[in-house]
Amino acid sequence: MNILIVGSKEQANIIKEKISGNHNLLFAGFLSESHLEKADVVFDFNLDSNPENLEQYVDYPDMAVFLNAVNFSLAEQAVYQDEVQCNLFGFNGHPTFIERDLMEVSMYRPEDRMDLEKVMKGLELEYQLVEDRVGMVTPRIIAMIINEAYYTVMEGTANRDDIDLGMKLGTNYPMGPFEWVSKWGITNAYEVLEALYEDTKEERYKICPLLKKEYLHTMAG
Repeated sequence: MNILIVGSKEQANIIKEKISGNHNLLFAGFLSESHLEKADVVFDFNLDSNPENLEQYVDYPDMAVFLNAVNFSLAEQAVYQDEVQCNLFGFNGHPTFIERDLMEVSMYRPEDRMDLEKVMKGLELEYQLVEDRVGMVTPRIIAMIINEAYYTVMEGTANRDDIDLGMKLGTNYPMGPFEWVSKWGITNAYEVLEALYEDTKEERYKICPLLKKEYLHTMAG
């Protein structure tokens, strides 16, 4: 298969290391029509910043398109398209998650499940099918834990090192929430929480003021 990866070279290398089999990998920092003419499968890490990319994918009925769909659902992106002819899927492409052996994947249409299985088998990728919703599963849970950890620090209940140690010893997590946010990126964690709160208006996703302050400091710096 011809596999097009739209994103950074680092992201392209991660996908390259994950897939097996005899495939031709194409890399593009930005999408163009000439790239699509050669592609059977696309992994697009950039749709958050380039939502217009979807307009180019939808007219290719034989193409499997995987969008980095953590901050949005496929349904809300596709609603602006007249018709989606491609096989449209989401994947969790955020740092610390995309490196895992098991890829988190969602579907736009339930009837595309057989096509998904065929593509993933051809790439020899292990995956877990999740509901098409903002935050998917793992990012939503980790973002919520990180948010609660920030509230705990802000309230003076515990410090960051103790929270990290307690989570690792008490829940057997590979990293504590503050270790995780440093590797995931505070911008990613903040934007997932922001998207979740906008989507659900649930108080559990309301961003901690301390987290917001550190996010804004990062953006300003």
